[in-house]
Amino acid sequence: MPEGHSIHRLARQFTSVFAGQQLSVSSPQGRFAAGAARLDGQVLVGATAHGKQLFLEFDNELFLRIHLGLYGAFDFGGDQTFRGASSIGAPRRVGEREVADDGGGGDTYAGPPPPKGAVRVRLVSGHGWADLRGPTACEVITPGEQRAALAKLGPDPLQPEADSDEFVRRLTARASPVGLLLMNQEVLAGVGNVYRAEVLFRQQVSPWRTGKTLRRDQALDLWNDVVSVMADGVAAGRIITTRPEHRNDDSAPVPAAEAHYVYKRQGLPCRICGTEVAMTEMAARKLYWCVSCQER
Repeated sequence: MPEGHSIHRLARQFTSVFAGQQLSVSSPQGRFAAGAARLDGQVLVGATAHGKQLFLEFDNELFLRIHLGLYGAFDFGGDQTFRGASSIGAPRRVGEREVADDGGGGDTYAGPPPPKGAVRVRLVSGHGWADLRGPTACEVITPGEQRAALAKLGPDPLQPEADSDEFVRRLTARASPVGLLLMNQEVLAGVGNVYRAEVLFRQQVSPWRTGKTLRRDQALDLWNDVVSVMADGVAAGRIITTRPEHRNDDSAPVPAAEAHYVYKRQGLPCRICGTEVAMTEMAARKLYWCVSCQER
């Protein structure tokens, strides 16, 4: 599932490429035909992200709320004015990277290509297009419904106004393992399996410690580290959590095999202590950690 940094990149791309433009909105697949009709011909005001939720705001005071989930993805293209990633979302790969596009069709651009596969939503401007496939959620909502959706979410570490104290309060008030809490979107919006495993390792915190057992300074350290590595993810278009001194190969760009400390490295030696990285399941999700560096 795309983590929060990818959704923020998606929001930036929509704002950069489509904001202020009248969009043709359709549903080639047909499953979103009624929703598309409510947005067709409207101007995109802008796009925002909160955690894993994307909100496209239109000038008729409606929002398109999208949650990509496990299988959702956007494809983009356009004329020589288009600049951005050609795709963002599934399929996910270790060392995730969004591929840059230098301008799609160039001078020969004559509109978007025929839809490929089950395109839930197609958005088209005079200069570019975006196709959405396989989202978990895709709905037209009102401003009040958008506020209600945001109220259900915890602080987003990529929001400048995010409240770190609110995160600390929510985390340390609960008796669940911190390995679960970091992926609970009501506690912290945007963190998924990769950032969960990597930040807990970087802070030397056992995934099984409960939120209530963490001191305030430890919870704040988790928050600050999440802010740091997710901001790096927005800038780089991929998740890199290892520090240069802990890589065997520090060539540029960072090789996928050197990008993580524990995520999908089960059976390999810990980059710090040499102990084999362990893997188990926590709430039906794979969990990676070092039993030595992250003692209970």
